[in-house]
Amino acid sequence: MYYPFSWLRSSLRLVLYLLVFALIGWYIDDMLLAIAIGATLLLLFNYWHLYKLNRWLWHSRKMSPPMVKGVWEHIYEGIYYLQRRNRNKRKELGELVKRFREGSEALPDAAVVVDSKACIIWCNRLARLDLGLKWPQDAGRRLDNLLRHPEFIQYFHAGNFKYPIEVPSPTNPNKTFEYRIMPYGEEHLLLIARDITRVSQLEEMRKDFVANVSHELRTPLTVINGYLEIIPMDEDADPFMQKAMKEMTAQTHRMQNLIEDLLVLSRIEASSERIYENVVNMPAVLKQIELEANTLNKEKQHTIRFHVAPDLQVYGVETEIRSACSNLVFNAVHYTPAKGEINVHWQSTPQGARFSVVDNGEGIEPGHLNRLTERFYRVDKARSRKTGGSGLGLSIVKHVLSHHNSRLEITSTVGEGSQFSFVLDKELIAEQE
Repeated sequence: MYYPFSWLRSSLRLVLYLLVFALIGWYIDDMLLAIAIGATLLLLFNYWHLYKLNRWLWHSRKMSPPMVKGVWEHIYEGIYYLQRRNRNKRKELGELVKRFREGSEALPDAAVVVDSKACIIWCNRLARLDLGLKWPQDAGRRLDNLLRHPEFIQYFHAGNFKYPIEVPSPTNPNKTFEYRIMPYGEEHLLLIARDITRVSQLEEMRKDFVANVSHELRTPLTVINGYLEIIPMDEDADPFMQKAMKEMTAQTHRMQNLIEDLLVLSRIEASSERIYENVVNMPAVLKQIELEANTLNKEKQHTIRFHVAPDLQVYGVETEIRSACSNLVFNAVHYTPAKGEINVHWQSTPQGARFSVVDNGEGIEPGHLNRLTERFYRVDKARSRKTGGSGLGLSIVKHVLSHHNSRLEITSTVGEGSQFSFVLDKELIAEQE
């Protein structure tokens, strides 16, 4: 135990020790010789204790220090105190590491920690089972040398971990894993692999079901619509029958549009066409959309202006980009109150090629913005029925942009209008020859 006045007592002892030799020197009339002998004995005494300290620190198995007196007692006690404190800290740290490992082993996902050089530092039990890693044999090995799927390697080296990636399991091709990488600490990465096989199967079943049902409904609807068109209806016929025939015709057309949108959405979801293989002449595409928008605009008489960069072309799938742009423009035409103003922009920005549709309509409340791209979601169901919308337009836009590595951005102010826009990366801009 440390005493605050212990060093004072030790100093007094040292003074008394030297005073004794000084008195002896005065007695024998050789002060220098007496003090030299005393200093030599003191030096030997301290060297002896240094030797004992070295033996205790490096060779002794005992934690408790040797029994000594004086200054060296305080030194031994101080070292012993530090050893006990460090031992308690190591014990607490060991307990913390043990709890961390127990918690990580209980995770429902495979977890791997790698350093800045992609070398494995640690992995949990599920990583060893699902990813085929071996511990501790794989400690220090590069992760990209063990998980060799090309899509994962490209994702890992790209360094853009904002979105996860879905890759087949390295140990079982029938399983699908979602890989998510999160940087943390000093240039460390945490890889989380989650088994989404069941979710992927359900999603594929849903896509197949929607595509098959939509395809099967086309034929009966075409037959019904055909018979409705050839049934004669005189002006003198029963007003109720006239109204019924008109309503049936309108609803069959609406169902046909809905089925066509579902089929378009299914084709986009199943598309494997590479976006870098074809150049899309966007000015020509937007010119055609402008003609179609003006045709739709005869009833509402909007002021529609297209601001198009004449030489700005991009790589992509033309049918998909045409569908995305036309949906945004036609939505503005349908949902903007009569005699409104609509501006369509296609321009080059530092981020890439930007397409935007700006209207001065009623605007959309903030609570609806995050759900607008959901299938069949409607802000105003009654108004959507009047316009004949299917509720799939923005969902189609979302999937088209996802295929082209972009996303839809929506800003709106109630009573002032809305803006729908997206940016195609500058890597997709086609250079003019």
